[in-house]
Amino acid sequence: MQSGFVDMGSLRVHHMHGGRGSAVVFVHGLGSSGYMEWRRNLEAAAARHRVFAPDLPGYGRTDKPRVRYSIPYFARFIRRYIEDRGLRSVALVGTSLGGRIALEVALEQPKLVRKLVWIDQYVTLADAPPGLVPFLAAMSVDTAPPPFVELYGAVSPDGPGHFGVVLDKLRTLWTGETGVDIADLEHVVASTLLLAADDGGMTLEHLAAARRALPDAQVAVVPGTSHGLVMEKPHVVNQLLLGFLADEQVPKLLSYREGDQR
Repeated sequence: MQSGFVDMGSLRVHHMHGGRGSAVVFVHGLGSSGYMEWRRNLEAAAARHRVFAPDLPGYGRTDKPRVRYSIPYFARFIRRYIEDRGLRSVALVGTSLGGRIALEVALEQPKLVRKLVWIDQYVTLADAPPGLVPFLAAMSVDTAPPPFVELYGAVSPDGPGHFGVVLDKLRTLWTGETGVDIADLEHVVASTLLLAADDGGMTLEHLAAARRALPDAQVAVVPGTSHGLVMEKPHVVNQLLLGFLADEQVPKLLSYREGDQR
């Protein structure tokens, strides 16, 4: 894997890239970056595929323009990033917020996404903790509780100095435009893998609803994992992902233990 920068108009974008074969684009989640989110997955994927993992605008080492960060904005960025790389179609892999962005691209540009991997994405806003939406709506950089700033400053490569950017992205995550209408999933034409933690953002109830809307999708639930399953069980994610990309059947329910190589 190599680290580098590309210019997309006036936007300077940092990305990881490497490998040979069919193209796979990884989309990271909130408060992360291409390298941080996927650092335990990129090398394994690059052994068989041509791999790309950009930092989204406002994240990591990519520029942080003063724009409204939204799902449509990020989806347009990913679409343009794919096109600028000269890729005709890709396998698009997204986790959490990145999964929602990947889904948006798959719905809007079906010819561009041949395979979709959706990892622990909130299917609807019903999973939002009570009071979170008005809490975020009323918050500003000046009024945010110090522990809140410290938490997201610690996990975000943007750092505390960019907390305003982080806050905008938090609001985006919990607005109506982020929630998915289950009926919309019926329009996904890409071959799809739904990968979920059993204690993460995608509840099993919502996962079942998504599965009904996507009858041809493959589904895997990884017990003993939380919303950070990409980093908690990277060997499991890698095995599932590479199997799916190789057109293998993915088990619907896993019972992996640390070190289990089944």
